[in-house]
Amino acid sequence: QVQLVESGGGLVQPGGSLRLSCAASGSIFSIFAMGWYRQVPGKERELVVVIINDGRTNYADSVKGRFTISRDNDKKTVFLQMNSLKPEDTAVYYCNFRGSGGIYWGQGTQVTVSS
Repeated sequence: QVQLVESGGGLVQPGGSLRLSCAASGSIFSIFAMGWYRQVPGKERELVVVIINDGRTNYADSVKGRFTISRDNDKKTVFLQMNSLKPEDTAVYYCNFRGSGGIYWGQGTQVTVSS
């Protein structure tokens, strides 16, 4: 019933930018938080940024000043604007919604930063 569909990943050169999007379909009620995580081969999935339903945000130190999370007015779509990308940002990025109905994950989108 609830699906999160991600888009916007791809190959970009160091210093470039990408904008990821994650759109939810179906009925989602009482959303507590929305966020982005990433996973590098051989490492655990890590938090990139989360936005709470009151608007507060929490960014990983590694992306502060470069990444920005935002959401549509209907709070069913979340975006991640990534600027000044570095090779170490290369990972599979997953969006995440948390609410009273459960925890939902996007399918993941590959971001590769390389020259």
